[in-house]
Amino acid sequence: LTLRVARRAASVASTRCSTMSTVRLTGFTGHPKGERKTGLAVGMDKGHVLTSRDLKPKPSYRKGKLNKRVAFVREIVREVAGYAPYEKRTMELLKVGKEKRALKVLKNKLGTHKRAKAKREEMSGVLRAQRTK
Repeated sequence: LTLRVARRAASVASTRCSTMSTVRLTGFTGHPKGERKTGLAVGMDKGHVLTSRDLKPKPSYRKGKLNKRVAFVREIVREVAGYAPYEKRTMELLKVGKEKRALKVLKNKLGTHKRAKAKREEMSGVLRAQRTK
């Protein structure tokens, strides 16, 4: 019975909102979302009351974290193989001061803006390390 009343109130509210000039957006209601559920079937904090358990971290949370051995192997490979032609071109552009052009070249080669920015930072770090030596 209470669920039926709640649905009826919601439908009346929605028809009332459509006629008004200002429509209240969901998520901007001003009601702070509670930490705990109320145990009721309706309302902002609806749902069954549960006690939260502390779970140990999943192995997938480690994804992307650089291992010492992997870093060492990559360093050796970089030392032996050197830089790709597009990386050399990028370093030349950065030496001249054309950072935007370097970003465009990298974005074209790597596919995304985020990867291009990361690679540009890496290349500028290499140039900084060369200058300090």
